[in-house]
Amino acid sequence: MIKTGDYNTLKVLRKVDFGVYLDDGDAGILLPKRYVPQGLNEGDEINVFVYHDGEDRLISTTDKPFGVVGDILKMKAVSVTEQGAFLEWGIMKDLFVPKSKQIQGMLPKGEYLVKIYRDVQTGRAAATERVEEFLSNENITVAEKDEVDLIVMRRTDIGYLMIINNLHTGVLHLNEVYRSIGVGDKFKGFIKKITADNKIDVVAGKMGYSRVEGEAEKVLRLLKENNGYLPYHDKSDPEEIYLFFGMSKKTFKMTTGNLFRERKISFEKDGIRLN
Repeated sequence: MIKTGDYNTLKVLRKVDFGVYLDDGDAGILLPKRYVPQGLNEGDEINVFVYHDGEDRLISTTDKPFGVVGDILKMKAVSVTEQGAFLEWGIMKDLFVPKSKQIQGMLPKGEYLVKIYRDVQTGRAAATERVEEFLSNENITVAEKDEVDLIVMRRTDIGYLMIINNLHTGVLHLNEVYRSIGVGDKFKGFIKKITADNKIDVVAGKMGYSRVEGEAEKVLRLLKENNGYLPYHDKSDPEEIYLFFGMSKKTFKMTTGNLFRERKISFEKDGIRLN
């Protein structure tokens, strides 16, 4: 079964002057000539992205879209009509957002967090701003300390509402934010806490000392790039540490303490030195 708005591995049925037709169990899906790799022959298989063109025909491409069905991402509107908006998709075709799937209306050149879905009635890929309709904390699929994929959904009074693994929502509290982030940003994190009523707190980065191990390489590299010495220590201003290292003061102290125990660095009165 062909998955529209997604990648499919299909076999070449036949060659024509304007491309090749790929096996869909019917008349075939066209892969236009400009996308046909040299040496592709009948019977060969190729991985392509399949979508509906402007005349509602299935067509394929080897171009890579910005997202596929199921993805949640920030996309830019290129045009707006009475029926809806069209988002830049990274392929010849723009992605349609019905007006009913918009929250406050879209404007050309505006960027919006959307989910790409497949319309049940038409089979066409489309997008919706109503991302929360696809998210639920009723049946939690993660546990505390699990590493997860995070997407920033919006700012709140206490922090940022985050999308967890494209399935759940959680909160990244302001006191856990150590760099500038915005709607649509994606990064790794871990589950800090799950309450009895299935509310989730998350933290950016890796858990515990596994996080420190990742930051240790950065500290050592920066020391080497600065003649083996850096004027930062446990009394340094947290903002100065963050601006230089891109990490919180707490993580900096954990990291340098670990490096000191491994005898890779030494502490001096006004900084750290590479051994």
